[in-house]
Amino acid sequence: MSATIRVHSSDTPEPLQQNSGFLPDNILHSVHRPVFFTSAGLIIAFSLYGGGFSEQAGAAFMVVQDWLVTHLGWFYTAVVAVFFLFIIFLAFSRFAHIRLGPDDALPDYSYVSWIAMLFSAGIGLLFFGVAEPVTHFAQPPLGEGGTADSARSAMLYTYFHWGVQAWATYIVVGLALAYFAFRHNLPLTMRSAFYPLLGNRIYGPIGNTIDVFAVLATMFGVATSLGLGVTQVNAGLNYLFDIPVSAGVQIALIAGITGMATVSVVAGLNHGIRRISELNMILALILISLVIVAGPTASLLAGFVRDLGNYVSHFGQLTLNVYADEPDDWLGDWTLFYWGWWISWSPFVGMFVARISRGRTIREFVLGVLLIPAGFTFFWLSIFGNSALLIELSERGGEITSAVTTELPTALFVFLEHLPLTSLASLLAMVLIVTFFVTSSDSGSLVIDIITSGGKEDPPKWQRIFWAVSEGVIASVLLVAGGLGALQTAAISSALPFAVIMLFMCYGLYKGLLGEENLGHQRS
Repeated sequence: MSATIRVHSSDTPEPLQQNSGFLPDNILHSVHRPVFFTSAGLIIAFSLYGGGFSEQAGAAFMVVQDWLVTHLGWFYTAVVAVFFLFIIFLAFSRFAHIRLGPDDALPDYSYVSWIAMLFSAGIGLLFFGVAEPVTHFAQPPLGEGGTADSARSAMLYTYFHWGVQAWATYIVVGLALAYFAFRHNLPLTMRSAFYPLLGNRIYGPIGNTIDVFAVLATMFGVATSLGLGVTQVNAGLNYLFDIPVSAGVQIALIAGITGMATVSVVAGLNHGIRRISELNMILALILISLVIVAGPTASLLAGFVRDLGNYVSHFGQLTLNVYADEPDDWLGDWTLFYWGWWISWSPFVGMFVARISRGRTIREFVLGVLLIPAGFTFFWLSIFGNSALLIELSERGGEITSAVTTELPTALFVFLEHLPLTSLASLLAMVLIVTFFVTSSDSGSLVIDIITSGGKEDPPKWQRIFWAVSEGVIASVLLVAGGLGALQTAAISSALPFAVIMLFMCYGLYKGLLGEENLGHQRS
């Protein structure tokens, strides 16, 4: 028979057993109330500070970020490498067959729906798919820019920043949450990953602190990305239809995206988020197909194979390169920025992929979440990046580079102007940007709602609405006040303490798996 995890006087963790059960409801209620109110209060206070004192906040956060890059850049590099090695170990270890749920559990979603939602969990490709390769092409970290060699290295660096390290970071959080929540019936919150280390103390102040930090990181990441998305949509509307770039237009766009996200998150994961995710994937496939057909198809596909091989062959060198002998500002501006950004986003994406992955095995989870989104990301970056680079290397070149250096959000639309059916492709791109950020906002709201509800997977609808609207309000306030840069820097800086938390999550997960294996030996 399965035992039930109960509150007792001892702080020593009990052996984890499959389907061990939730704590009583009164205990859970006492847990999630302080998380909800503390998170809400801190988010409001931080937003008011960032919006009302954006210059002072921005300066303070930049000082912190500069110190982290200078003195702890090696730590970000090392910890991301550890996360990657840890999840690869689990995927091919004796624990790989363990199911994220009861032994007889079946996956909640088909492969098509699962892949669609995994794809929608990673955003930013439309913003950076053209902009980043062209930036590295024009201003590479080493060597001369604007050459064929710099074009190849530009794709290598872009692959590296968007590759498996990002998804390995998400997997650490997602796998720990899915394992303890679905196999041992602990709450679907960050604190549950620490049960093998802390026992029932996770239901006290330590656990509350972990969950509050996860809520703050998620809210900051979604609000920043929402602001980033509307600036690109506004830039596209200005470029195509002369609609002015202004705070009023951007607030209206945020209101529209927030409204759609609110409807979606109220509808729930099955009827709202899943449907928009599937639409999102269809629109993305249409847009990338237009680029492939309109461009030099054979060259683009050959470039994808070349870039993938180049990435694999340089993977180890890039992963551990911290420029120790020759410190380079480029490392802090790009690689460490991305590593911090992925870590700060891991509560959001990790929780989301855990929520949609019940019933998968550990190996299936790791390899699916690692390779499917990263594979599509590589293909997307190669098609859009190489298309733009081929244009820049030709006699028609110069316009995209100029757009990247002067007004980054317009880079995609300047690129699409070089292709047939420009208006149709640009309109499709803007719709896709909106659907990307709708799925980002609604899934972010769902994650925050689950955390602040003590792990309940179907919290009250008013809470979902509160968090969805809060994301839009925070993004609007900070956008008007010019505080998005400060908020982004704060999210990156918050990656340091959460990286430490994630290291303990790795240990907690491993200890939990060992405990399950020992229990199996006892039963046999």
